[in-house]
Amino acid sequence: MHVVLLPLVAALLAVPVVVAQASDQANRSEVAPRSGVSGQTPASEPVLTLNQAITLAEAANPELRRTLALRASVQGDAADANTILWNNPELSAERTRRAVPQAPGITETQREWSAGLSQTLEIAGQQGHRRRAAHQELDALNASIEDARLLLRGEVERQFVQVVALQERLATERLAVSIIEETSLSVQKRVAAGEDSRLDGNLANIEAVRARNQVGALEEQLLEARRELAATLQLPPGSLPAAAGALTAARPVASLETLLDRAARRPALRALGHREQAAKQRLQLERSARYPDITVGLATAREGVGPSRERVTTLSMSVPLPLFRRNAGGIGRAVTELTQAEIDRQAADRNGLADVTVLWQKQQSLQKRVAALQTTILPVLEENQRLSMTSLRAGEISLVQLLLVNRQMLDGRRDLIDAQTELRMATIALALASGGPHGEAAP
Repeated sequence: MHVVLLPLVAALLAVPVVVAQASDQANRSEVAPRSGVSGQTPASEPVLTLNQAITLAEAANPELRRTLALRASVQGDAADANTILWNNPELSAERTRRAVPQAPGITETQREWSAGLSQTLEIAGQQGHRRRAAHQELDALNASIEDARLLLRGEVERQFVQVVALQERLATERLAVSIIEETSLSVQKRVAAGEDSRLDGNLANIEAVRARNQVGALEEQLLEARRELAATLQLPPGSLPAAAGALTAARPVASLETLLDRAARRPALRALGHREQAAKQRLQLERSARYPDITVGLATAREGVGPSRERVTTLSMSVPLPLFRRNAGGIGRAVTELTQAEIDRQAADRNGLADVTVLWQKQQSLQKRVAALQTTILPVLEENQRLSMTSLRAGEISLVQLLLVNRQMLDGRRDLIDAQTELRMATIALALASGGPHGEAAP
């Protein structure tokens, strides 16, 4: 019995090494799970690095394009505010035909004309407030675009890492399935020969079915993860990208002080700050609107009859009297807008710093978990496999006990992949909260 099972035991012990080699080879080459449940990718489907995925998303993602489309509107408002005067001049012209009686039954037609130009002037500094508000809105939009890019990169990286994690899990499970199926087949033969009990055969068969079901579930999850990534990248229908990358963090972990300082200058907070300043300027503009605008006009005309025709030049000025309407509604709306902008900025400032602190602590905890799995638990499980092989040769344990040890080893590798995935997701969330970079580290 032991001689027959030794090749299978050796294969079980080689699972961690083979999985690592397969994962490295997938990262270097363009081999990744294909769409559907079969798991191998056709040559026509893209295999992308993280930076390539981010580049595609920034070029085609609808949400980012909608944000960029707002720039034309805000730039137009800024261009209007930057003009010399807010109100356009008004040109007027008049032509009159006058019938003048000269004698009984005789009427002479006289033609008169006039032309004028008038300009409404703001006298309370409204133009300056309007310009500063427009410039603050433009700065807020630029910061919002930067924040939209940051959010998009974070979402792409999250989806990309999810694909990478499922690919690694699937590679591990497929190797486990092949080994477990070979083991189950061997055990069934020994049961048929009367060398093992029926219980051993049932246990081996259950292990094989569970392993195949696990592979099927992971294939379905991978298909959905690739579909989500394709939608974010706006790839053609039916094109499901595979991910070429690793679960390990691309950049070193920054200190909490560095992250908090970066969070205080993150694009989302800067956008809220600019909108608050714009609201202050609009409030000043509405308050200035209580002062009446002055309209200055200059007109010239030709008037009179016959030899008494005269050239008349008129300079006029008109001022509305602010007796009844004092722009209380506009001022009230501007006060409300400013108050809401202040609340949004203060809440974002407070929540951002709190999120960074919590996520940094979570990241530190996950780093310890990953380190414990890599340096303590997995080496012990590998040692248990070697000891179980020796014990099997000596007849001290049964095949069922060896399968238990092997399952613990596979569970340990699953736990490592899950912990690495959680660590990477926490790193992504921390980068979003602090306004940090996304993507792969530069070589």
